[in-house]
Amino acid sequence: MDLKQLKKQLSKDLNKASNSKDLQDLKIKYLGKKGRISLLSKDLGKLSQSERPKAGKAINLLKKFFEEQSQILSKEIEQQEINAILETESIDISLPVESEKLGNLHPITKTIDKICQYFISRGYSIEDGPEIESEYFNFDALNIPKDHPARDMHDTFYVDAEMLLRTHTSPVQIRSILKSKAPLKIICPGKVYRSDADQTHTPMFHQIEGLLIDEKVNFGNLKHELTEFLNYFFGKKLKVRFRPSYFPFTEPSAEVDIMDKKGWLEIMGCGMVHPNVLKEAGVDPKKYSGFAFGLGIERMTKLDYQMDDMRLLFENDLRLISQS
Repeated sequence: MDLKQLKKQLSKDLNKASNSKDLQDLKIKYLGKKGRISLLSKDLGKLSQSERPKAGKAINLLKKFFEEQSQILSKEIEQQEINAILETESIDISLPVESEKLGNLHPITKTIDKICQYFISRGYSIEDGPEIESEYFNFDALNIPKDHPARDMHDTFYVDAEMLLRTHTSPVQIRSILKSKAPLKIICPGKVYRSDADQTHTPMFHQIEGLLIDEKVNFGNLKHELTEFLNYFFGKKLKVRFRPSYFPFTEPSAEVDIMDKKGWLEIMGCGMVHPNVLKEAGVDPKKYSGFAFGLGIERMTKLDYQMDDMRLLFENDLRLISQS
C-alpha cells in the first residue's frame, strides 16, 4: 500500500473541488463502500499480524486527514455559494415601493383605535377579558336578576349550563375591579355576541365600554366626559342630551343622543355604577362611586364614515378598506 502516493492524490483532488457536488463525489471515491481508503481497510486481513497495527493506524490517519480537509473545504464552498446567490439575487433598497399593493386597516379597527387613543389621553387604561364567560361575570356580578330576559336562550349563546359567549364587555369591568379595586379608569373594547334572529342584527359585533371609579364621582362628571368625547370623535361641537333609561348595573341610567340632520340619534348607554355592583366587587359604595358607559363600534363607524348601510362593514369588500 503506497499511502504517501494516495495522500498526495487525495490532496490534488481536494484542491480541484469547486462545489458541493465535487466534494460529495470525492467522499464516495475515497470513503464509499468501494472507495480507495475503504478498500485499504478491507485489505488489512492480507497483511501479517505484525504489519496490521502500523498499517491500520496509517489508514486511520489518512481517513482523518480527508475528513478534516473536506470539512474545511465544505465551509469555504458553502460561503462561496452563498456569496454567488447574494450577487445574483441582490435587492436595490433605493427602488420605489409599489405602495398601491400595501394593505390597509379595516374601518372598525380604525374606529376602535380612534376611541382608545382619546380615552388613553384622559388617563384610562385598556383592559381585555375572555370572550367565553361565566354566568357570574356576565350576569350575576352585574346585578342582572335570574329572571331577567337577557338571560334567555334567544339573547344568549350558551356553551353549557354555566358558560356562554359574553353578551357585552361589562364582565371585563368586573374582573378589573376585582383585580385593581378603586380608584379605577378603564376602557374595554372587544367582540360580543347576541343570539338575535332578526335579520337586521348580526350575532357578533364590537363594543367598547368605559368605567371610572373614584371618590366623589357624580353624574355631572359623566355628562362632561361623554360630551367632550363625542365632540372629539365627530370633530365638532354637538347638541347632546341624556334621556332617563334602565340598566340593571347602573342607577341612575341614561341613553345618550346627539342631534344630526334628521333629528335626535341614539348613540350610547351610560349611568352611575349601581352600589350592588360595587359591593359584589369588594368596593365600598359609601366611599367610592363611579360611572360606566358603552357604545357599539359598528354604529360609530357607520356615522363617522357616513355610510348608508352598516352591512358593508361585514362584506370584506376591498374597495371599502382601501378608501378608509
